[in-house]
Amino acid sequence: MSSFFRRHPDPEDLSDDENDAVDPELRLRTTRTAHSTIAESIRTEERAERRKTMRKKRSFFRSRSTKTKRPATAKSEVSTAPTVEAAAPPPVTGLRRNIYVNKPLPSDEVAPDGEPLVRYVRNKVRTSKYTILTFIPRNLYEQFRRVANLYFLVLVVLQLFPVFGAASPQTSALPLLFILCMTAIKDGIEDYRRALLDEEVNTSASTKLGNWKNVNQPTDPRNWFERLLGLNPPGKVTKGVRKLREHDASEGKRIVLAKAGDDGRQSISLKESHEESSSVYGGGYFSGAGGRRLDDIQSVDEHSYPPGAESKVSMSSIGPDPLAPDMSNWHGGSGTLTAYQQSIQSRSSIGVVDYSRRTTGMARWERTLWKKLEVGDIVLLRDNEQVPADIVVLATSDPDNMCYLETKNLDGETNLKPRKSVRATAAVMSEEDLERIAFVLDSEPPHQNLYLYHGVLRFNEPATGEAKSESVTINELLLRGCTVRNTGWIIGLVAFTGADTKIMLNGGETPSKRSKIEKETNFNVIVNFVILFVMCLISAIANGLLDSRSGTSASVFEVGADATDIPAVNAIITFASCLIAFQNIVPVSLYISIEIVKTIQAFFISQDVDMYYKPFDAACTPKTWNISDDLGQIEYVFSDKTGTLTQNIMEFQKCSVAGIPYGEGVTEVQRGAAKREGKSDLLDPEEQAHQMNIMKADMLTTMSRTFKNRYLQPQKLTLISPKLANDLADKSNPQRENLIAFFRALAICHSVLSDRPEPQADPYRLEYKAESPDEAALVAAARDVGFPFVQKSRDGIDIEVMGQVERYTHLEMLEFNSTRKRMSVIVRSPQGKIILYTKGADSVIYERLRPDHDPALKDKTSKDMEMFANGGLRTLCIAYRYLDEEEYMNWQRTYDAATSAITDRDEEIEKAAELIEHSLIILGATALEDKLQEGVPDAIETLHNAGIKLWILTGDKVQTAIEIGYSCNLLKSDMEIMILSADSLQSAQLQIEGGLNKIAHVHGPPSFKTQQRGFIPGAQKAFAVVIDGDTLRHALTDQLKSLFLNLATQCETVVCCRVSPAQKALVVKLVKEGRNAMTLSIGDGANDVAMIQEANIGCGLLGYEGSQAAMSADYAFGQFRFLTKLLLVHGRWSYQRIADMHSNFFYKNVIWTFPLFWFLIFNSFDATYVYQYTFILLYNLVFTSLPVITLGSFDQDINAKAALAFPQLYIRGIRGLEYTRFKFWLYMLDGFYQSAVVFFVPYLVWTIGLAASWDGKAIDSLADFGTTVSVAAILAANLYVGLNTHYWTILTWLVCIGSTLAMILWIIIYSFFESPDFYQEVNVLFGNGIFWFTILVAALVALAPRLIIKYISTSYFPLDKEIVREMWVYGDLKDRLGLQHRRDRKRTKAQLENAPMFHLPHARSESETSAFQHDVEVGGHIRRPSSVPPSPARSTTSSSNSLTPFPVSHRHSQSPLHDSSDDLVTPVARIQNAASPVSYVGSYYSASAIPVASPAPSPQPGSSSQPPMTSIAQYPVSSSNTLQVPQTRGVPPARPPEAYEMHVRSPPLEDAELQHHDREETDATFATAYDGLAPDEGGHSYGGHDPRQSWRGSSYSTYSSEPHAM
Repeated sequence: MSSFFRRHPDPEDLSDDENDAVDPELRLRTTRTAHSTIAESIRTEERAERRKTMRKKRSFFRSRSTKTKRPATAKSEVSTAPTVEAAAPPPVTGLRRNIYVNKPLPSDEVAPDGEPLVRYVRNKVRTSKYTILTFIPRNLYEQFRRVANLYFLVLVVLQLFPVFGAASPQTSALPLLFILCMTAIKDGIEDYRRALLDEEVNTSASTKLGNWKNVNQPTDPRNWFERLLGLNPPGKVTKGVRKLREHDASEGKRIVLAKAGDDGRQSISLKESHEESSSVYGGGYFSGAGGRRLDDIQSVDEHSYPPGAESKVSMSSIGPDPLAPDMSNWHGGSGTLTAYQQSIQSRSSIGVVDYSRRTTGMARWERTLWKKLEVGDIVLLRDNEQVPADIVVLATSDPDNMCYLETKNLDGETNLKPRKSVRATAAVMSEEDLERIAFVLDSEPPHQNLYLYHGVLRFNEPATGEAKSESVTINELLLRGCTVRNTGWIIGLVAFTGADTKIMLNGGETPSKRSKIEKETNFNVIVNFVILFVMCLISAIANGLLDSRSGTSASVFEVGADATDIPAVNAIITFASCLIAFQNIVPVSLYISIEIVKTIQAFFISQDVDMYYKPFDAACTPKTWNISDDLGQIEYVFSDKTGTLTQNIMEFQKCSVAGIPYGEGVTEVQRGAAKREGKSDLLDPEEQAHQMNIMKADMLTTMSRTFKNRYLQPQKLTLISPKLANDLADKSNPQRENLIAFFRALAICHSVLSDRPEPQADPYRLEYKAESPDEAALVAAARDVGFPFVQKSRDGIDIEVMGQVERYTHLEMLEFNSTRKRMSVIVRSPQGKIILYTKGADSVIYERLRPDHDPALKDKTSKDMEMFANGGLRTLCIAYRYLDEEEYMNWQRTYDAATSAITDRDEEIEKAAELIEHSLIILGATALEDKLQEGVPDAIETLHNAGIKLWILTGDKVQTAIEIGYSCNLLKSDMEIMILSADSLQSAQLQIEGGLNKIAHVHGPPSFKTQQRGFIPGAQKAFAVVIDGDTLRHALTDQLKSLFLNLATQCETVVCCRVSPAQKALVVKLVKEGRNAMTLSIGDGANDVAMIQEANIGCGLLGYEGSQAAMSADYAFGQFRFLTKLLLVHGRWSYQRIADMHSNFFYKNVIWTFPLFWFLIFNSFDATYVYQYTFILLYNLVFTSLPVITLGSFDQDINAKAALAFPQLYIRGIRGLEYTRFKFWLYMLDGFYQSAVVFFVPYLVWTIGLAASWDGKAIDSLADFGTTVSVAAILAANLYVGLNTHYWTILTWLVCIGSTLAMILWIIIYSFFESPDFYQEVNVLFGNGIFWFTILVAALVALAPRLIIKYISTSYFPLDKEIVREMWVYGDLKDRLGLQHRRDRKRTKAQLENAPMFHLPHARSESETSAFQHDVEVGGHIRRPSSVPPSPARSTTSSSNSLTPFPVSHRHSQSPLHDSSDDLVTPVARIQNAASPVSYVGSYYSASAIPVASPAPSPQPGSSSQPPMTSIAQYPVSSSNTLQVPQTRGVPPARPPEAYEMHVRSPPLEDAELQHHDREETDATFATAYDGLAPDEGGHSYGGHDPRQSWRGSSYSTYSSEPHAM
């Protein structure tokens, strides 16, 4: 450690905090709570920024002496983009590209034939694996990667030669052909679906500049194949483009391009050619930043091509255009400006636009397809259109040259990303302007980094001819797949197409995935090859030796039987003949059966109603059918965050204003923490929602009586706090002014755009679009509380404060970024004062508070924010200060100079911001909840209990990922969380080693044995790692990746932040290959495709927009929570079924093949078949195939609900205990033993004495003996599969018995056909008792060892699943899970007497009791009878050795109180929901009739003697993690049938009388929809007690400190 610091002796290097995350004992420091973790991550990032700055200062003079001049052209092999940060990515390798616009190519970039030397890829993309030409060879190659298929092919070839004695060579190839064809059809269908999606994307409509020369493309871009066939000659309009243009022409619309003005967002106007456009502005319609008005623009350019039908473009506010041309002469979907706009030579040149340049006037916009776009094309994008390629922005409709993108298709996020145009081309507005520009774009080569781009726009100043250049960064680049939002039009230059686009580079090729068992099968097949070779070799050698003997009976009875007279040659022929005879030991039918079974399993998964998502009308869709068994072996799950775990919806839940907290919401973190702690006063989520709606109605009533809010959207109000409404209504309360100042700051300090979707129909409906959903949520909350942000224009910011309009003049905005972690807005108030509003992270704001700030307010606000953060909420601190005129003017000059700086611009702006962001005063703090998808915390908890480790790989910042980690219970307060943040390789190594030392100090040396895979939660201290993208880049290098892998895999969870799609795939690959672990990746955006394809299983979530992830995934479904059933139920079943099916298949082929070998001992090893040949053909086809297929398709070792209740059972799949080589050898040896039994038992019977049939015929032929052996083998094989079946259904009975009967039936039928060896065989065998006795004895002796071993193992050494199965079948597990027995369902009929009101007269829920409480009080106050003692607290813990399942969440039927989705938001709904005292007639029981609480249930007999479930663990399991029975809400387990328990709340006052009074009206009161209603729903109030507040005694509410009994 000291040597490390000695490398930086300069005290300015800040070496004290270089690696202060590592303590002196070389252990990485850790955090626990959410607040401390977030604070530590912020401090770490600040230290990293300071180190970067210091390094930059130190290297300034060195860089001046060593800096080389950047080449002016693109001839360098390596991009020389300067790296300004120490942690910047390495240089991008490859050739830079020059894209010329209206400039000729230089001579060194032109071929001798005049064509460009550089050829770029097409914009056509293909994610499918096959083409028409490559399908057959590539599919055959993939299928013959299976060793067995090559073996079958060799056998087919051998059987074509008669010398080997194949009985039916014509049919020998049919099984192999069937396998190849069925697999090819399945693969073709899967790939065809991908190809259809590719075609849909490639044929999407786009708009490019036509009749214009793109000098970057050759005259004839066709390949040699198209030229040979004469396809698509240059200049020809293809059929697809022609249809598109004809479709657009039929709509006859035209487009107007203009910059935005204050009178509305001026963008693109789509108008019918015969219609006049009209203004839509009324009442201040505004949706963007202010800019020039129409009359400020010198010309309005009209573009007369018809838009696509899919475009959703807003109407503009342009009046009738007298220059509009007649559209009747429009042809082919293109238009031109030359018909109505003349060249304006007198106009001055701006940027690259040279108005003195002569133009042809022929250029015009034309419609085309995405796949027709080329590098160098100029395209026009419109609002709501997708970006077809990577495009550099030349100009936009915005006066500030801004445009906005939604990247949901890319990363699942719905917030808007701002982009801007290149300054030099911002004046371009028409086709004529595009003909007048001339420049070269010097672009870096294509690469995967989504967040980095460096190009240079080189041009000559039109007026002076001076060479100039402008930098082009990622802020001027639009990535393929994004969607244009809130922008009328964008003109752009295509820089990268097709496979060169960033999103395609991050995707990679579609892989061919094979399951783990399928790969393991190759080993088993090779083992059987060895056995087969040994058998054939023994037979060949023995046959050769016996054939070489002379003087035997063979010379008399077997004349001409040998192929040759040479024994050695005959031995070789015997070897090949035995190879054909014993071929079934490697079962060709196995692969046919596996394809059938996996198809059935995929069908069952797709038909699972529990994984159907109604909003999308989508079920789980398996797209890759052959890897379903891998679902049961997943050890690591890699998940995206946004759109996968979260809904990307922010809700303003709580706030703290002047040290007073507001907000009654309960977060998922609070609910999860209470659940883990076993708190019994936890409210049901439905009850909680109902109570929140009551308070919401109360809050709305109070606010509506206080002021008028025209922009209120009640259904979107998430900050629920009646206290806040009361404080706003109380003019005498000083807190009122604090609240007004706080929400005024929220309405002003932001970068949000306001929009009126329906300005005419609903003028007061405001929607907000923002770069971040956090910002939109803050502004929306202020709107619904009474402080709406109305619009932002050049004149100012319009807001309303409790119904009063206010306009603030916008002076300056200091934007938020990951370094500053704050944003500020400077405005001038209506009173003329200059105010600075700032919001940001608490640590950043607290550093900039005024020195004499109130310490009590600081402390209280800090504690509130810590409480909010630990509750899983995102916090921001809001502050302000007043500025005087002189200070602001001086600062403005400094800031203007910083923004105009050529070098170190960002640092200069940051310095300028520091000059004014100080001496702040706290207004308060906000707390937002990033709404998780439904069931995510429970799903993660279940997966953890199953031993599955979940990693989050996200592009979000560290703090956001930490907050979500705590929200979804991925990170817990009992975890030691290590934050890795380093900007150098050495620092990263030091931190990783510190983390390893920390874990080793607690856990000891690591162990990565297969039998110890899968962790058991709570068994040992838990660790988690949070790492950012820069550090991860160092960690994935060859020097550190093994260290990082050791650290990460010893943690329960890992959170990787700011990672690129390529890094996501590298992390998955590192774990998959480094630990040989089964991995699953799940995401919803195109940036998740790479990791989805890299993982063993890829899952894609369906969404409202964007299906890139679902298209590339193996399984697509609607919600993250479906993953639990997919893995724990279907995956576990599939793994168990396929494992048993493989083992049984090898067994049944061994028991069938080895009797052939035993028979060779008695016939000189001459490859004679003991079986009749039809039995060989039908054995795997009819007699034994269906039982094994049924086992693989329908078997269930335990029920689905039991599998979810006991997720710990999944760990056997993680450890691969169901399909091991030991199990394979056991089944092989069992088959070997049983083959000897079914052969030698009949042989011994025949040896004792030959039997005679009932008609006198002797049973002495080979057909008689062979049929007896075959019947015994088939009977034993089918019974053996039946013994291994866990779930017997009608189908199982029919198949197992039916297959054996089919064999008997075949003997009967085939006996009546004339044949040399089987005629009337049924008469010979079936009439003799010895035949039946022989096969029964053989089968029983063969199966006896299996029966004995199974009985001993199940009874004395049971596995966990066997215990659970016994509990399910014979025990009370169904009762404890709240499920009805099948016998009860059969016995129970629809009778009136079975209604709960007759059998459970007092089993009312607490919510029903509390709902009637205030109405009962009207007639008489409820008193608790003295005879009713307080109910004893329910036990929430169980014995450490109790065999109880993991809690399962059940969806309860909705209470009658919850019959409306709007609940009590409106007055009418509240009146209808209220129980009127007049109409109330009482329940069927009264409070005085409540029985005495039942005593605690006595323990079940023998429950304490049940064995603990520790057979799966290599070390003892703590008592808190034993399998526990779910306590079904409201139904105490193991309670006698007629014992009931009820809890009622007692009012705070024993003899309180009902008092009715009216609310006093204030001066601000006016008539609203809520007037005339009293505080309760029925118009009554209660003295000293509001029944709607009685629920607040739970652990989740801080509203009242008075507890109430539950």
